[in-house]
Amino acid sequence: MYISQQLAAEAVEQVFAGRNLSVTLETLFAHHQTITPQQRAVAQDLSYGTLRYYGAAASLLSQLLEKPLPDERLRCLLLVAIYQLQYDKAASHTVVDQAVKAASSSKKTWAKGLVNGVLRNFLRQQTSLTEALANEEIAQYSYPQWWITKLKYQYPDDWQAMLEAGNQHPPMTLRVNPRRSSASEFCKKLQNHGYASTQLSDNAVMLTKPMPVDKIPGFNEGEVSVQDFGAQFAGYALDLKSGQRVLDACCAPGGKTGQILELADVDLVAVDNDATRINRTKSNIDRLGLNATLVVGDAAKADDWWDGKVFDRILADVPCTASGIVRRHVDIKWLRREADIASFAKQQAQILPSLWQLLAKGGKLLYVTCSVFHEENQRQIDIFLKTQSDALQLPLTQPLTGMNLKNGQLQPSAQHDGLFYALLQKN
Repeated sequence: MYISQQLAAEAVEQVFAGRNLSVTLETLFAHHQTITPQQRAVAQDLSYGTLRYYGAAASLLSQLLEKPLPDERLRCLLLVAIYQLQYDKAASHTVVDQAVKAASSSKKTWAKGLVNGVLRNFLRQQTSLTEALANEEIAQYSYPQWWITKLKYQYPDDWQAMLEAGNQHPPMTLRVNPRRSSASEFCKKLQNHGYASTQLSDNAVMLTKPMPVDKIPGFNEGEVSVQDFGAQFAGYALDLKSGQRVLDACCAPGGKTGQILELADVDLVAVDNDATRINRTKSNIDRLGLNATLVVGDAAKADDWWDGKVFDRILADVPCTASGIVRRHVDIKWLRREADIASFAKQQAQILPSLWQLLAKGGKLLYVTCSVFHEENQRQIDIFLKTQSDALQLPLTQPLTGMNLKNGQLQPSAQHDGLFYALLQKN
């Protein structure tokens, strides 16, 4: 276990140095090719868990230290071990012993003794230390204070539930390709393979236990795709009809691209400004056996790549803070700064008018973010409507059963992430 603790501590340290957790883990695993698959899995679980509950773990650690540790890697190792002792199911003596072994890699002669003393002291005082968390919101909810304060103001009735939902393990949801099967049929297929699942809608299935995609029956054959239930609302809200010319802007990695092609026979152009991510989109639609015109281009500078032919439907899945999907990307909570919201809002305000000129009269544009902050969502739409006289916001179609949609905002829940939708029509 101590190898996994060491790797998790290094990953957590790199996140607080400003690096993405997923990329960091891939790099670490590439540099430690002798570790076993189990050690990789444990290291990933520990790093995600520590960051998910960092607010609490950091508060517990600070109560145990007389002064800040001069060694950041050692501090992160203690955070990982405290996460295990507080939230994991591993035996406490094993966690402590392995953490002491992990500390042996430090060049500090006092490292092993300090780790042993801090963790054993934690176990002796765990109850009183935990009770003290209730006096500090950052520790209680494991979010930065600015995030908590903002949600309190913007969602006075729902902020606690939203914070708690963001700290849960995300569900693994499948989108069944309606050209190949249905959710009810696919649930039976999963059952025949020994996998439990729940049908969420005609084309959505939630797995009881997540599994690698290559183990999902029919995945490689294009029968299903992995896609959050809330994200699956996009294809239906677009009001697609066969024969339409459709633009999927900011398309990568192609989840919504594939859904559009599954739902209707349309002439689809998919655009993203990252060539590598465009290749991921191509792989996804190739697996589904579907076709689209893929373009590398900036949605905010449509004149650079647009062919002059207007679109009947546009999906604008714009860049955002990703504040609605933090349970999938736990590092976002600690990497984001409040000032980032204004930066993303500025980018969104450039994309909307750029794409609007590509929309046919009578056409519809669906604006989507995976954010819960108003500045990126309805407030952005309100500003656009004031400056664009030919734009009208339409009511959204009835969301899929089980979706918690309020004024265009899907609030994160046990079934889906937090996304925002706004449907605009050009008069």
